[in-house]
Amino acid sequence: MQEDKTTTHTNPEAGLPLTEQDMNEQMRVRLGKLRELAAAGKDPFEEVTFPVTCHTSDILGNFEAMEGQAVTVAGRLMSKRGMGKVSFCDLVDRRGRIQLFTKIDEIGEVAYAEWQKLDIGDLVGIHGIAFRTQRGEISVKTQSYKLLAKSLRPLPEKYHGLKDMDTRYRQRYLDLIVNPEVKTNFEKRSKIIRTLRSQLDGMDFIEVETPILNNIPGGATARPFVTHHNALDIDLFLRIAPELYLKRLIVGGFERVYEIGRTFRNEGMSIKHNPEFTLLEVYQAYTDYKGMMELTEKLIAECALAVNGTTQVVYQGQDIDLTPPFRRLTMNDAILEYSGVDFSNILDREAAARLAIEHDLAEFKPGMTRGDIMNLFFETYCEDKLIQPTFIIDYPLEISPLTKKKPGHPELTERFELFINGREHANAYSELNDPLDQRERFAMQLEKREAGDEEANLIDEDFCQSLEYGMPPTGGLGIGIDRLVMLLTDSFSIRDILLFPTMKPIK
Repeated sequence: MQEDKTTTHTNPEAGLPLTEQDMNEQMRVRLGKLRELAAAGKDPFEEVTFPVTCHTSDILGNFEAMEGQAVTVAGRLMSKRGMGKVSFCDLVDRRGRIQLFTKIDEIGEVAYAEWQKLDIGDLVGIHGIAFRTQRGEISVKTQSYKLLAKSLRPLPEKYHGLKDMDTRYRQRYLDLIVNPEVKTNFEKRSKIIRTLRSQLDGMDFIEVETPILNNIPGGATARPFVTHHNALDIDLFLRIAPELYLKRLIVGGFERVYEIGRTFRNEGMSIKHNPEFTLLEVYQAYTDYKGMMELTEKLIAECALAVNGTTQVVYQGQDIDLTPPFRRLTMNDAILEYSGVDFSNILDREAAARLAIEHDLAEFKPGMTRGDIMNLFFETYCEDKLIQPTFIIDYPLEISPLTKKKPGHPELTERFELFINGREHANAYSELNDPLDQRERFAMQLEKREAGDEEANLIDEDFCQSLEYGMPPTGGLGIGIDRLVMLLTDSFSIRDILLFPTMKPIK
């Protein structure tokens, strides 16, 4: 019977999720080899396990002790050299690369002939001996092997590799295969998260998990993603922050809690923004935003030491000192320093609006409050000047709906944001625990929403009720993990430190 070449498939009998007419010559050859193996009862995809005794780095790093010893390694073939009775290949596993020395006299003619048919990209398991070649290269002498998975698609050729950034982001698995140095950033990311956890655990914080699906999007100023729950027949929102749930736990008596988790905001994308990102939020009873400053300094410095061994880092050619303490600067003083405008003399919205028009601020809108305009001046004139770590403190009341007022200055709040290299890295408050004041703030936010501000907070009635049972004075902190990883790995784009960044689909 003639083979149906339009079938889509995933096994040797059925082929690939492409018609054979769509395959290039290399893919057709590789598929033919797989079918030959399957017909001979040697289908590599039937292998279910292969016990590995060591990694390539174990052999290379401890060769004196391992020389002449039997080893079992597994990984991907990344090069092949030699066509006679001896061949050399490079095997790559999660820890590195090592040369394989395979000789016909060691494994036999039949096995060697099959070995020669293997392709770059195939996954193999090797039983062999650690030894050094005549040229002095540490290698594994193959005694027997198993093909564990057949690579049906050829890898990018070695001289040009995989350089197209769009392809690298979309096919991260291929990027990791061809550019193994990429793993370094993600290993550092893992170490940063472990360091944050170990530091907080050591200070008697409890790690918790709170809902990702929320009835009301709260805890931040952002547009949410909306989804639908079929069984309940209600719309739900992917969380824009875990804040309000974590503060409920402070009400319940936990006193010290934190969460590291995915957060979602339906906003623009850039080298600094991905619609889903990882956020650390920390809440500690009986402290304030000053206590959160000290905690922030400690966490960031410890992460820098953990991954780089120093608090002196270089980001995109800029030397940055992460040694505590960081600079403290009020928002008003920052605006005065970098724009010459003193908002302590601008006491009403009308005066602030005239000033925004005079300075031709592109983002100014007629409905903005004095606090909105003050923040707009800061974003326009100050943010990109804050290279060394700087806590900007004392934010306007209007843009801080969950924050305590600053004693003696009811137009300001006890809030800070940490800026490094012109980017926000942390946001923290002395948390508002007055339920009456909180309801008033939510009402102000509702007015902004009704005036067209889609990012303004909604009223969370259950959260308000929790405050009515009493929440102790509390400091709260949020740190963006992704931007911290970018800083500590000298990564230009957020996509460089996300394994699978959000991408526009290819039609």
